[in-house]
Amino acid sequence: MTLDLATLAQFLVRAKLKTYASDGAEVPANQVQRPGFKELVHREGDLEYRDSYTGFYRAPGQELVRVKEQPFWSMSYDGGMLPTYHGNLAFTKQTFAHLKRALSLVPISLPFRGPSFFREGSFTYTFEVHGDITDFYGLEAIHHDDIKVFQQRCMGGLILPKNLAQSL
Repeated sequence: MTLDLATLAQFLVRAKLKTYASDGAEVPANQVQRPGFKELVHREGDLEYRDSYTGFYRAPGQELVRVKEQPFWSMSYDGGMLPTYHGNLAFTKQTFAHLKRALSLVPISLPFRGPSFFREGSFTYTFEVHGDITDFYGLEAIHHDDIKVFQQRCMGGLILPKNLAQSL
């Protein structure tokens, strides 16, 4: 199973733009791999991207890329609206709309979440990431009128099997 990092990055960007960032279709509940989770899937040939998450105000999840049905890359994330905003559905929906617009600007150089900075109206999105596509961690936040309302952490990278010769 081989996949160069540039191809992986390009695939991740295309997959993210076709799924959560653009309100992509969810996998039907009776076909999800993790019951109780929402799942979004994008496939191109031997590549499959699956974003699986649960919850709303706080929504932990995982993105997974498979190559020929074998796990190759993953990213886990956890966080959401700060507790002050739990229960404020209208404001949370506005915040998530801003998040989706930021995620639609995912850079190919760091294809994990959104850009390092994105401002639109009274909302500001920031993402600080350390590492590269092989091994990384990051923190994203959304501020409304300079007050933090959303925060989420992520981490991930390549999945390396016991027999490295089969994966690289």
